[in-house]
Formats: sequence, C-alpha cells, structure tokens
Amino acid sequence: MHTYPMEVAGLKRDLPICKVSDDLYIGAFIVFGDAELTVACARELLKLVPADSYDYMLTAEAKSIPLIHEMARQSGAAKYFIARKGPKAYMPDPIHVEDKSITTAGVQKLYLGRDDADLIRGKRILIMDDVISTGGSLHAMEALVEMAGGTVVGKVAVLAEGDAQSRPDIKFLAPLPLFNADGTVKG
Repeated sequence: MHTYPMEVAGLKRDLPICKVSDDLYIGAFIVFGDAELTVACARELLKLVPADSYDYMLTAEAKSIPLIHEMARQSGAAKYFIARKGPKAYMPDPIHVEDKSITTAGVQKLYLGRDDADLIRGKRILIMDDVISTGGSLHAMEALVEMAGGTVVGKVAVLAEGDAQSRPDIKFLAPLPLFNADGTVKG
C-alpha cells in the first residue's frame, strides 16, 4: 500500500492512500487510537479561533469525536455537540439534514436531538471536522445549526483536502492533496 508522509501539529505521520473511486484516491487521516496526534491537533485547532468567539463546538459523527472531545477538555468547555448519523432512542424529537460525503457511500443523514437543538438556538457555533474535502459534511452541519436556530461563526479542520484548501471560510492546520492510483499527487 502506498503512503503519504506528512507533518501536522508538529507530528509526522504516514497516511495510507486509499481508493475512493477508480480515479480518486485519498490519504486516510485517522486519529482513532492515536492519542498523541489527537492531543496535538486539538491544541493547534484551538489556536485558530479566539475562545470568546463561539459558545459551543459541533462536529459530525464519527472520526472527529476524539478531536472535539479533546478540544473541549483543553479549552474547559463543559458541552459540545455531535451530529449523529442516525436517530437514537434518547434523542427527543430529532431534527435532521442530509449529507453526501466522498468517504461515505450514498446519502447519509445527520441528526440532533431537540434538547441539543434548543441549547444551540441563539448561540454562536464553531464547526470542526478532521478533514474537509468536498464540503458536503460541512454544509450539512451548517444546515443543522441553522435549523436549530444557531449561527455558525467559524469552521476549522485538521486537514483541507483538494479544492477545500482554497476556501476562504475554512481554517485548517495543513493541506492534503488528492492522489492517483500509483500514489502520486494528482496534478
């Protein structure tokens, strides 16, 4: 398997290059199980936005959960929100939006319980993700915050992949290219 060596948050990692389609391969950035990387990325993400510029953080399930938890721990936040991929029995009267991501087959839905939506109403929300690529998940999270009555005041990610690197509305720690089947960077 081809890998892509990169440095993020002061740490070096080799990302496995994985097939998404016949002509699209991505560098798989996974923080699950990598406590050192999670702590370092959370610390650097918090530096991208002033602590007094938002009330709560929100991310989508699942790969970003360790990151948002560590960001909350480091910043002293008592609460953060996870947009879930399915309704849960404990979610009262959930609201949802649809999401299309390049790493998820088909359309998925993101859900928030009414109790969380009520806490978001009238609040400033920082959206965070591990990797932003096409922006599908980001757009869905923005729509969920809007549906709940909150205001998105910032968007941060560890990595911006492909065209996301040129988006002026996203702050990120490092760029991540897209790849060809042979492991070379797409031109």
